[in-house]
Amino acid sequence: MSDTSHTPPAGAKHVIGVDVGTGSARAGVFDLTGRMLASAKRDITLFHEPGAMVEQSSTEIWEAVCGAVREAVAAAGVDPASVAGLGFDATCSLVVLGEGGKPLPVGPSENPERNIIVWMDHRAVPQAERINALGHDVLRYVGGRISPEMETPKLLWLKENRPQVFDAAWQFLDLADFLTWRATGDLSRSTCTVTCKWTYLAHEKRWDADYFHQIGLGKLADEGFVRIGQAIVEPGSALGQGLTEAAASELGLHPGTAVAAGLIDAHAGGIGTVGIGTGPQANLAYVFGTSSCTMTSTAEPAFVPGVWGPYYSAMVPGMWLNEGGQSAAGAAIDHLLSFHPAAGEARELSKRAGVPLPVMLADMAAQKAGRPSEAVKLVTGLHVVPEFLGNRAPFADPHARAIIAGLGMERDIDSLVLLYIAGLCGIGYGLRQIIDTQADAGVTIENIVISGGAGQHDFVRQLLADASGKPVVATKAEEPVLLGAAILAAVAGGVSSDVRDAMTKLSAAEQAYQPSRGLIADLHAKRYEGFKELQTLTRNLREC
Repeated sequence: MSDTSHTPPAGAKHVIGVDVGTGSARAGVFDLTGRMLASAKRDITLFHEPGAMVEQSSTEIWEAVCGAVREAVAAAGVDPASVAGLGFDATCSLVVLGEGGKPLPVGPSENPERNIIVWMDHRAVPQAERINALGHDVLRYVGGRISPEMETPKLLWLKENRPQVFDAAWQFLDLADFLTWRATGDLSRSTCTVTCKWTYLAHEKRWDADYFHQIGLGKLADEGFVRIGQAIVEPGSALGQGLTEAAASELGLHPGTAVAAGLIDAHAGGIGTVGIGTGPQANLAYVFGTSSCTMTSTAEPAFVPGVWGPYYSAMVPGMWLNEGGQSAAGAAIDHLLSFHPAAGEARELSKRAGVPLPVMLADMAAQKAGRPSEAVKLVTGLHVVPEFLGNRAPFADPHARAIIAGLGMERDIDSLVLLYIAGLCGIGYGLRQIIDTQADAGVTIENIVISGGAGQHDFVRQLLADASGKPVVATKAEEPVLLGAAILAAVAGGVSSDVRDAMTKLSAAEQAYQPSRGLIADLHAKRYEGFKELQTLTRNLREC
């Protein structure tokens, strides 16, 4: 995909952002105003195993990154010599490498190419529960409870279930840090990754050895943390000597091109969006993709039960971050729709129309409602709590499950559209619950700034504004997550002085979706109360 109306002028500088999401690797080429000139995408494979195991291959991911970068640069028509910097973001997945950087198998397949435990993998639920029962003070900085999606429970699972792999591992890396190492040979970790997912205490610039000894990972501490990160740097820091000869050849770029310390993908979406308006403290970044992430920046640390953090300098340097979200968001909507008798027919219609099923349903819902805000009136009595993969925030409860109330025997596409609307409302009420919980702890926001593939439709944005009760703001960036990675590249490449400067220069608001007032607001308020009652009901019935 490229902007053919723009031919880069001679001598212009460019930056490249690379985003590795759950299902694809993408690259975008940007000019220094934040305009994306071209992008490219390569799909990547997910391997599923019984026991909530989900794995990937770092070899396949690197090959996908190289292909996407080459295609994007060619489509943009820019000289590789004009690329000032390269920035990476990726899911918070755990990469395991043996000596010489060779992949090691993390699961029962025994396939060494399957060397990544994906963020959504829940194999480490028992380990997370044992860690939480110990109640170490470090847990204050992850909302009071560690998640099985974080890395120390996964490392403990490896130690207990794959001891030969744990012992043979040369490095354990977050995926973004793997990518920067693969590009530069520099093993420095990003403050973002290790603070948010590995329990590094960035405000004290240290790992807590006592925590690792208490939970059963004392060996990592005794080694001086050499396998999980001794050099920790802020996102946007220039790494090593830039691209190595080998990596430059694979990427189609010049050796020595600056490479920035990276970010988790959701945090890149935050960097690419929250610089608008009055700045980071006013704006909650909402990255609505396969899962969703909420990111709120504060000047002082705020301890919010069930919300991860506070993390220092994990997104905006010098600020504290609270991170919430939903373990399944876009994936929850997909899963919800798959149950319906009309799902097959609808998929065929969307395929013929050349659009994804949720986009087709959003179009149909908007047409059916007349005005997007009126859609909630169509689903009176139909309620969805879409917590198929547990509740990430504000309950930090991986055992939470979804509930649908008010479902009838209708089997047609119209009823599928209504189920879609009710599911989106449920996503919005989950977002509202996180905002309310943070407000109770003194963390208030003015706007929700949206990014992510599942949040691009006008209907979705308006319904989320109505359900959450907050304005939803879309930025001018076509791909805010890619822009966030490119902002890091601009800093590492020396074309922006720091991350905040680049955020201000490269991002801008485009449209605000205001929450409805009056009867619509009252209806959403009642449904929100029902949403919370259904959550309580499912918790009470869990052991029955």
